[in-house]
Amino acid sequence: MTTLTLIYDGDCPVCRSYTRYLSIKRAAGNFELLNARDNPPILEEINALNLDMDEGFVLKVGDRFYHGADAIHALALLSTRTGFFNKMNFLVFKSKTLSRFLYPILKTGRALLLAVLGKTKLNNLDNG
Repeated sequence: MTTLTLIYDGDCPVCRSYTRYLSIKRAAGNFELLNARDNPPILEEINALNLDMDEGFVLKVGDRFYHGADAIHALALLSTRTGFFNKMNFLVFKSKTLSRFLYPILKTGRALLLAVLGKTKLNNLDNG
């Protein structure tokens, strides 16, 4: 069975909430969440691909990596669509075009929220 791994910023309250409410279809595979701030070994692969975690979270499906807008779009397609959150997530992010339009707004909101909370950026490419 395929393993789906979502790597996100555990210090971001919005990112934590998103991962808490996200429900992935069982048929999609085993789903695991990793906090990038815990420096999981998968960060080596992410850094080698030059994927900036401050520009968006990363979804690994099998051997394929999705980043930012592409990741949220893929997650919407893989979601269960049960419950209000998952239905809204699907409706908003099922469109690749809308995902690419909205994701920079979400990313800017994350950066502002981290600044207000006094949290640092991940800077995974500076540390890798």
